[in-house]
Amino acid sequence: MIVMKFGGSSVANREQVEKVMEIVRGRLGREPVVVCSAHKGMTDALVNSAKAAVQRQYSLPDVIDLQSEIAQGLGCPPELLADLYQEISDLLRGIGLVKELSPRSLDYIASFGERMSVRCIADFFTRQGLPAQAYDIWDLGFITDGNFGGARPLVGYKDRVKVAFRDLVPKGVVPIITGFVGKTLDGDITTVGRNGSDLTATLLGAALEVEEVEIWTDTDGVMTADPSVVPKAHNIPMMRFDEAAELARYGGRVLHPSTLQPAMEGGIPVRVLNTNCPEHPGTVINQKGDPGHDGVTSVAYKENQVVLTISAASMLAQSGFLAQVFETLGRQGVVVDMVSTSEISVSLTTSQMEPVKKALPELNAIGTCEIHPGKTVLVVVGRKLAERKGVSARVMSTLAEAGIPVEMLSFGKDSINFSLVLDDKDVDRAVRALHKTLFE
Repeated sequence: MIVMKFGGSSVANREQVEKVMEIVRGRLGREPVVVCSAHKGMTDALVNSAKAAVQRQYSLPDVIDLQSEIAQGLGCPPELLADLYQEISDLLRGIGLVKELSPRSLDYIASFGERMSVRCIADFFTRQGLPAQAYDIWDLGFITDGNFGGARPLVGYKDRVKVAFRDLVPKGVVPIITGFVGKTLDGDITTVGRNGSDLTATLLGAALEVEEVEIWTDTDGVMTADPSVVPKAHNIPMMRFDEAAELARYGGRVLHPSTLQPAMEGGIPVRVLNTNCPEHPGTVINQKGDPGHDGVTSVAYKENQVVLTISAASMLAQSGFLAQVFETLGRQGVVVDMVSTSEISVSLTTSQMEPVKKALPELNAIGTCEIHPGKTVLVVVGRKLAERKGVSARVMSTLAEAGIPVEMLSFGKDSINFSLVLDDKDVDRAVRALHKTLFE
């Protein structure tokens, strides 16, 4: 058995869905379990409609028209989505009446993209001679906590999923399952986070103990850099879980950052493939990676970061200073990505401005605080970087020659990444220059 996940661009229209169908048909011997995202652009349209509804500016026709156009292109009967259309309409009117969009309501409205997508795809597959059935994932045992916008399955979900598949999924029928969403024990619909269908796929893979999870995208696997910035970026045939997780965390743009943990824990390989070029072998991610490769694997970056610097002369030789800083940040929910210290200051990066602002009154009592938005964390990822002479020198000299100032550095002894902070405006030039030096 394998899990195959197809993203929004892979199911954007009839042409793409036909490609997906042929790919799935070619894997019938491996008992495919298919996880699908919403059609491209649908989740954004739903969320924007909900935000407009708060102001009593209904954009319901736009949402329905977008989905209806795709459904008609697939030849789906009009009644297939009628109940969901009515549910969307009722929800948007309710949001407009109370003039409030809660995290619960936001997850509810965002869930419709996947729910409509899987129904259309399963209907199309079946009419084309490939028996398929649509499932909302909660009907297959995927029950989550109530952390709206970032829900996770409850303990015991694996057993529930196994039982549900045994009892509810007929032999010879391809299950087409909603990604991204879940439901609490109380019946509230949740989401696991934007672009979270990858995570759904690996969670299902871990529960079903599959032989492999395939993530189908619009690129030839994981690349040495963002191909939209570096046209000469090329495919990485094999890599380790920790390398791929690091790239995902720092904006590798192929995998959701949380995707790999369930696969790592279950020892399940993840293969990243291109829907538009299915013959390409893509990238295989597993425990070992490529045993013949040491050194730099890829360059990734995460824009729109905030740098917080706390300076205090009292930090010098004082125990507990950093503990006090991070305890304050932790209480306000600030997620820290990168840290750099000097004798009298500590600098850190985060993507969350609002929690930092909430922490400022307490932090100002500790030291002088400065906030610098508009920054990018750029990482060079690879194995045994600290053991390879000259890597850090090549990185720094390349940026210096390009006239790009570096504001922070982080490079631990056993780290698999060399991290730097730059201005957002410099990131494209930096990535291109580093890729040329390290890969071309």
